[in-house]
Amino acid sequence: MPRVQPPASSVARPVSRILIVAPSWIGDTIIAQPLFMRLTERDPSCEIDALAQPWVAPVLRAMPQIAQVIESPLRHGRFDFGLRRQLARTLAAGRYDEAIVLPNSWKSALMPFLARIPLRTGFVGESRYLLLNRLHRLDTTKLPRQVDRYAMLAQPPGETLRQPLPEPQLARNPVREAATLAALGLADAREPIVFCPGAEYGPAKRWPTAYYAELARALAARGHAIWLLGSAKDAAVADEIVAASEGMALNMCGRTSLAQALDLIGAAKLAVTNDSGLMHVAAALGRPLVALYGSSSPDYTPPLSAKAAIIWRKPDCSPCFKRECPLGHFRCMKELTPDSVLETAIRKLADA
Repeated sequence: MPRVQPPASSVARPVSRILIVAPSWIGDTIIAQPLFMRLTERDPSCEIDALAQPWVAPVLRAMPQIAQVIESPLRHGRFDFGLRRQLARTLAAGRYDEAIVLPNSWKSALMPFLARIPLRTGFVGESRYLLLNRLHRLDTTKLPRQVDRYAMLAQPPGETLRQPLPEPQLARNPVREAATLAALGLADAREPIVFCPGAEYGPAKRWPTAYYAELARALAARGHAIWLLGSAKDAAVADEIVAASEGMALNMCGRTSLAQALDLIGAAKLAVTNDSGLMHVAAALGRPLVALYGSSSPDYTPPLSAKAAIIWRKPDCSPCFKRECPLGHFRCMKELTPDSVLETAIRKLADA
């Protein structure tokens, strides 16, 4: 008598487990989310974990595609082989089928190799031929944006990237947002607008503090609370903005965790930012956004949101990608006048 096969729906399907070695920058981590979306399109049953530095972990935890975040104990500039072996044992216990390595360094590819993850995917770079076994070669003309390069890792090497890509989308939690506002004494703020004046890469990316102050005064006159968000490194610049705006802005730089900053941005009506990690956070949270570019280029790392307005005057010397203006005139940012940014901000507030 022939054996009766069970219905296809009742046959257990093996779940592929994928480890992402995440970037160390907040913006790059958000830009990587379309890759995670493509992986779940490729295999809806897959489980995706991320190995990440603690400071980017809150962003990954706000992504529905990520099941678990493993916070890396490894720090920049230290090899610490004993700690790496211990971490490799932890990763090996996860029984991952594939690791996708997003940073281009040799050390970032070492952990999946030591954990003996069978399929290890990434771009060629820093002599990683032995550490990775599914190698992509980067063609910058075909993959001009960072988001394109990450998303390509969901496809076989040599294929053409499928377009269009989905936009990053961080999950908002209104209950947690309300709790954060209450805990920080901001629950009564009217129509809040977030400024992100930070420029981790260098001051060439920062809109002038006097311009931020003028914009703060203009928007406060229209009834908006102005919050300055960033890390503790941005606190001094934010203090200058507060003083120049005659107290029309509130300096929250270094006074919130990243998770709280996500809640404040989610609760805001608008964000005005330099090209920064928090710019990408605002875009992924679906907030109306005015993104200010000078020394860098939106062609490479634009905010991936239909609600984002990019302002880039692009003088002959831009983009230079320098940390400080090499010519000393800082035209790329000084030509972005507060009046022009205010006009764009008022227009984008209609999207709130």
